Formats: sequence, C-alpha cells, structure tokens
Amino acid sequence: MTLAKICGLSTPETVAAAIDGGAAYVGFMFFDKSPRNVTPGAAARLAGPARGKAKIVAVMVDPTDGLLRELAETLRPDLIQLHGRETPARVREAAMRSGAGTIKVIAIGEEADLAKARAFAGVADHLMLETKAPPGAERPGGNGVAFDWTLTAGRKFTRPWFLAGGLDPWNVTEAVRLSGAPIVDVSSGVERGAGLKDPALIEAFLGAARRA
Repeated sequence: MTLAKICGLSTPETVAAAIDGGAAYVGFMFFDKSPRNVTPGAAARLAGPARGKAKIVAVMVDPTDGLLRELAETLRPDLIQLHGRETPARVREAAMRSGAGTIKVIAIGEEADLAKARAFAGVADHLMLETKAPPGAERPGGNGVAFDWTLTAGRKFTRPWFLAGGLDPWNVTEAVRLSGAPIVDVSSGVERGAGLKDPALIEAFLGAARRA
C-alpha cells in the first residue's frame, strides 16, 4: 500500500473525501499565486475534522517568520512543506519557529537534480521530489507536469519521500511501479478546474494509490 497526500484542499467536502478515502496527509496552500490559496483561519477550520486522522500539512513558498508564527498559532500543522529556495539552515529554522516537522521539496528535471536532496538529508524530516516548474511558470509546483519516474528507481533516500508532479488517478499505479515511491502527492490531478478539487477524483486517486 502506498501512502498518499491530497494537497491544496479548500472545501469541507474535499477534506471529507480525503479523510474518508484514507489519505495519510492533507495539505493546505499558503501562497497567493496559487488558485488553491487559503487563509490560516480557513485552513484551521477545514483541518478540524482531519486532526488525528491524517497529518496536517501547511504548504508554503519561502515563508516569512510572521507566516510561520501565525500558522503555528492557528493551524497547528503536523508538518510544513517548504516549496521555495529555502536553504538547509532555513529549513531547520522554520521547523523551530513552527514547531512542526518538515517536508523539503526538491525540483527534479534531470538525474543530476537528485543530488540536491543530499543537502537536506540531515535536516528535513521528509523529502518531496516534484517536477521542476516549466519556464515562465508562476508557481513552483501544482503545474500538472511529471518528470521521468525511472530516475528514482532503485535509489535509497535517508528520509521518507514523496513523489509529486503530474500524478492522477489513471497514472499513479504506474508511477509507483516505476519510481519506487513510498508516498505520493497530488493536487491538480484531482481537480475539475484550477483549484477545484473533485471528491470523486480524490476517491479514485486514493483507491489507486492504496492498490499500488
């Protein structure tokens, strides 16, 4: 069974679909350029039913100390996902300021990019290998593009890792088979429009991941 994270949730219905479907992680986005952006207060309300059933993840891009503090006080996330240009030192500092575990996203476009994961191996609790954003993209992730999944086949990482980028209910089984990923992450692949999660697609994705 492959664990799964549903990212960019913004409605009670989709949070419920994630929990009912057995998601191990639920993610809330705090990045104003994303169509999935929510406020800390809204995320705290949405996360209520998930607490204790799935890990609550706050997804950010180069967050300020102020945002980390606000999220620690309102959302109280289990994990913070750092999607920007954070250094290992900043990842460590963000963990201290938020009181949460960390997921550091590594942008992958070619095999050489995997070497970047080493710098965070002793700092982040988890790694996420996400497709490198295409030129001109406003967002570092959530663009619905996959990288070559065979790049990670047979590789060992010192931290639990997520596979992200371009996953959907129809390809996640193959993605796990080729990549060897222990955890998968999806956002746009379970949407019917930008930022509009579909409960039926969430259910289908989680079912496919469970069988992978």
